[in-house]
Amino acid sequence: MSDRKIIHVIGTGTIGEPLIGLLTDYKDKIGIDQVTFHKNSALKGDFTKVIDLQKRGAHLAVDNDKIEDFRTLGMNPEFETEQAIARASVVIDCTPKGIGHKNKEKYYSKFSDNVKGFLAQGSESDFGKKYALGINDEALNIDDDQFIQVVSCNTHNISCITNTIALDGNSADNLVEGKYLCVRRANDMHQEDGYIPSPLVNEHLTEQFGSHHAEDAANLFKTLNFDLNLFSSAMKVNSQYMHVLWFSIKVDEPISLDDVKNKLYQNQLVAFTSKNLTSRVFSFGRDHGHYGRILNQTVVVEQTLNVKNGNEISGFCFTPQDGNSILSSLSASLWFLYPDSYKEKIKALSHLFFENI
Repeated sequence: MSDRKIIHVIGTGTIGEPLIGLLTDYKDKIGIDQVTFHKNSALKGDFTKVIDLQKRGAHLAVDNDKIEDFRTLGMNPEFETEQAIARASVVIDCTPKGIGHKNKEKYYSKFSDNVKGFLAQGSESDFGKKYALGINDEALNIDDDQFIQVVSCNTHNISCITNTIALDGNSADNLVEGKYLCVRRANDMHQEDGYIPSPLVNEHLTEQFGSHHAEDAANLFKTLNFDLNLFSSAMKVNSQYMHVLWFSIKVDEPISLDDVKNKLYQNQLVAFTSKNLTSRVFSFGRDHGHYGRILNQTVVVEQTLNVKNGNEISGFCFTPQDGNSILSSLSASLWFLYPDSYKEKIKALSHLFFENI
């Protein structure tokens, strides 16, 4: 295995493209030697995107039988698919749902002796150990965890809010129950499919957890041997801005509104806002984030916070546009490369964690 620190990203979609850009822009500061990326299809409409990523320092890899297709359109691959995986230190799979598992069977198992670690995104359940930065870092084991699933952006939000308010400084028994409503955007701005003309209510998948968001969060905490009582519902609205989360958390130990705010203020991955429109927070990310992404795990709408009966905390918060998943993907990659110092290296991006929006 080479001593070079090479991160290979597969997929150039909602998470893949901004992640590739972030890695190339900060590679020197975070200790990465090279960034490569895989593009599946040679499309004329993706020419500018691919060329821009290459100009920023990323290196293109494609399937062997598609090399000439890319060259015909003016995109010049430097590596073939298996070659790029085999020479990588870490592989981050950002492909659509289901493809990550297929890639694991077809490629990753074959090159597991060469590559330190493989990551997949939130839709790839059971790909590996679930992970979110700041939630279950202590559950990672460098000897056992070669495959990691970075949980979804809404699961990050639920877990961050729950961990910060109910668990930080307390035992898991302090959480009596957590209830959540995920109000999800219909699709991302660049996506042509999936838009809906009116709100769509999602079915509950299980009696215990409701939608998959609470179940994923509960399974994330199970890596710490916590068995939490969580339940979520979900719906989509005809918006392309940001997801919105309403939460109601009941705790055992009495807590004041000021104490809730102080707990949230002390978490550098939590941002506060007094803006109650998703468009304004989305616009802030566009103007001040890294190519539209802020890296906070949640943006709490301060004036919506409420404490009832001394132990029931509720409020609204916004889920940053995949920024939290991108940050955890970066964090897990650096953990594979620098298990003892990855948190220090992440500080190079601290200016993209905002206290107030």
